[in-house]
Amino acid sequence: MEIRQMRYFMEVAKREHVTEAAKALHVAQSSVSRQLINLESELGVDLFVHEGRRVKLTPIGKIFLERVEQAMNMILEAERGVKEYLEPEKGTVRIAFPISMAAHVLPKAIFAFRQLYPDAKFQMRQGLYPDLIDGVTNGDFNLALIAPLPQDETKIQGKVLFTEDIVALLPVHHPLANRSAIRLEELRDVPLVTLPEGTVFRKLVLRACHKLGFAPTIAFEGDDIDALKGLVSAGLGVALMPEVTLMDSLPRATVKIPLVDPGVTRTIGVICPAQRKLLPTEQLFYDFLSDFYTQDTYNRE
Repeated sequence: MEIRQMRYFMEVAKREHVTEAAKALHVAQSSVSRQLINLESELGVDLFVHEGRRVKLTPIGKIFLERVEQAMNMILEAERGVKEYLEPEKGTVRIAFPISMAAHVLPKAIFAFRQLYPDAKFQMRQGLYPDLIDGVTNGDFNLALIAPLPQDETKIQGKVLFTEDIVALLPVHHPLANRSAIRLEELRDVPLVTLPEGTVFRKLVLRACHKLGFAPTIAFEGDDIDALKGLVSAGLGVALMPEVTLMDSLPRATVKIPLVDPGVTRTIGVICPAQRKLLPTEQLFYDFLSDFYTQDTYNRE
């Protein structure tokens, strides 16, 4: 099995069309077809089902694709590792992050890092909580910012960078909007707007309410943090939100108020593979993050 065969196979699997894959690879269609036939013959299985001019992966083809992608990621990492070994300050950091860290947390860290290493490059990808864990595990990327830091994940390791407060975002004319702080208990009968069921942040909010003996009234759901801000701005409810998402500015017609008795917090961390070494530039950034947040730069600037 050759690297060329794996590349051809991955391109055909992605496009589900041999001709289109050949054009993308800048090779003849016959060359792609021949390599796929050789690959299937070597493996002794059918990787594709032909449907007219299109092709679809067989069940075993899907399993093989997953393994090939992992192998190719490792090969690319090996190539990058060799190039970065002598000049790690000029390499590339592949990192993923949730949307709540897109506007403030990650950009500030990258800016500070590039003050030290101006030639460092970044490849960034946004993802949902389970996608961040799976991406690091599978080698799609080697680093991910995440909240909260996962527990009992044997294939990844990580460290807490800081702990942030969860705050209440209220419409400016809400009866509680003039308070300096709000007890979570006071939101017992207040309509809340939240992320959809199953999201990690919603579970955190519900768990905090359940500890006080009540289930909050869910009035509206939004797919992301910005959607929640819009619902609050429209006066449709109150949202509990990570303070970092409100760091630079508040949505129109809203106020941000701390929660007390109890306060609600979440950990912000960085994760990396437990069974793979970080590449030199990524290791630089991983070590830098700890120092950056230990100096309390995130919160106070």
